[in-house]
Amino acid sequence: METLKFSEFMKLDLRVGKIKECEDIEGADKLYRITVDIGEERVIVAGIKPYYRKEDLIGKNIVVVANLEPRKLRGITSYGMLLAAQDRSTGNVVLLTVEKEVEAGSKVL
Repeated sequence: METLKFSEFMKLDLRVGKIKECEDIEGADKLYRITVDIGEERVIVAGIKPYYRKEDLIGKNIVVVANLEPRKLRGITSYGMLLAAQDRSTGNVVLLTVEKEVEAGSKVL
């Protein structure tokens, strides 16, 4: 495993985000267009469709990488990344969520 200097890790801006909307993307089997409040609303394209129904995502408090360079996926610009874990034995993907209610946009330390 490659190591990362602490100063490089500290460049990541991890924020708590509340999922406001979740939409299908035409022609995409794995992707959702997700609107997340991280103190401001952001659109994030995420490949979690095989693991979550849209209605189950609304209102979830998740962890977002807020300072990733924007990237176009299926014609939609994504302004961040949701953090998730993939179970080693089943391959299932589970979003990293926040245990207690905190304000959207709160910095993850």
